[in-house]
Amino acid sequence: MNPIMIDFPDEFFTERLIIRTPKPGDGKIVSEAVNASIEELKPWMKWAQTQHTEYDSEVGIREAHVKFLLRENLRLLVFLKGSGQFIASSSLHNIDWDVRKFEIGYWIDTRYSGKGYMIEAVQGICDFAFNQLNARRLEIRCDTKNSKSKAIPERLKFILEGIIKNEDLSVDGSELRDTFIFAKIK
Repeated sequence: MNPIMIDFPDEFFTERLIIRTPKPGDGKIVSEAVNASIEELKPWMKWAQTQHTEYDSEVGIREAHVKFLLRENLRLLVFLKGSGQFIASSSLHNIDWDVRKFEIGYWIDTRYSGKGYMIEAVQGICDFAFNQLNARRLEIRCDTKNSKSKAIPERLKFILEGIIKNEDLSVDGSELRDTFIFAKIK
């Protein structure tokens, strides 16, 4: 089956969060959150090396919206239920629809970290993937030096399946880095 024909909700909820696909017009809130968090994101994200303009973020949002519709990459934005405040971004990417395998990536606006929101969001995304997308395998990959990112799959009881040695370069290109591979299967 062509993945574009797979129907599933573009929005779902957890106890405190609204998680939905990006929509045109979301570029402003995303650029504000990236810029507020740039120093924390810079060591880990190649795309976070410079301040983001609203225009550039809007281009990225619209591209993500199209990829969501095509089922190529399922980027998700995370909002607080009460206020509607944007707080984080996540995605289900490196998708294999035949296997029903997805990799989860995430980042949070620094102003909202340390409150359990990212754990709740990733748990909600796992539930969505297993229940709505019929996922058979979910992966979280992260740099072995990124202790905050590593804490998410550990707390959600993903299994550490291995460490890929010299798998990537540091964002600044100065050293080889190792990558943790965590997984959860249905």
